[in-house]
Amino acid sequence: MIDTEDILAAFQFRHACKQFDAEKKIPDQDFDLILEAGRLSPSSFGFEPWRFVVIQNPVLREKLKAVTWGAQGTLPTASHYLAILCRKGDMRFDSAYIENIMRRVQKLPEEVVEMKRAKYRKFQESDFRLLESPRALFDWACKQAYIALGNMMTAAALRGIDSCPIEGFDIDDAESVLAEAGVLDRANYGLAVMAAFGYRINPQPEKTRQALEDVVVWVR
Repeated sequence: MIDTEDILAAFQFRHACKQFDAEKKIPDQDFDLILEAGRLSPSSFGFEPWRFVVIQNPVLREKLKAVTWGAQGTLPTASHYLAILCRKGDMRFDSAYIENIMRRVQKLPEEVVEMKRAKYRKFQESDFRLLESPRALFDWACKQAYIALGNMMTAAALRGIDSCPIEGFDIDDAESVLAEAGVLDRANYGLAVMAAFGYRINPQPEKTRQALEDVVVWVR
């Protein structure tokens, strides 16, 4: 297992890197590790709403740059640029996708499939009221994507690789760019978040956070 000091050092190392060294590329095995950290991430009910699109095409990056104000320094310089898409309507309890995940991926026996579907339906209909609007269901799916994103950035930091999560974009325009490139089916997916990975070219700014006692409450 990793030492405590190494874990904390990775979190101290990680910051929102705004510009990378364009000449340095992440080795394939390291970026495969980052993607695997995303794939192995937890999701609600284990239903994996995400799709990871690695955008290396310079023409597509330039088109995204025009509608992504939060990536003006990272899109041209990142070794690897990632768009995380999330499923929309087929995250419903009664969709063919959910049925497939339970039966073919999770390999659940029939009685467990029926029990899990019933619990998932209650969760969506009344516990979290996710079926009140398509946006509510999609936003919930995006919450899962951020779990994967966090794990990928931490995995990168543990390998000495910098990253920057990116929400600074016009979502309609960014989705249009991705759809025109053939990597986003807007009927079934939406853009949750993007991220850039590479190696810093500038010194890391001082990390600032609130004190632990200001953000943690113990109930004993």
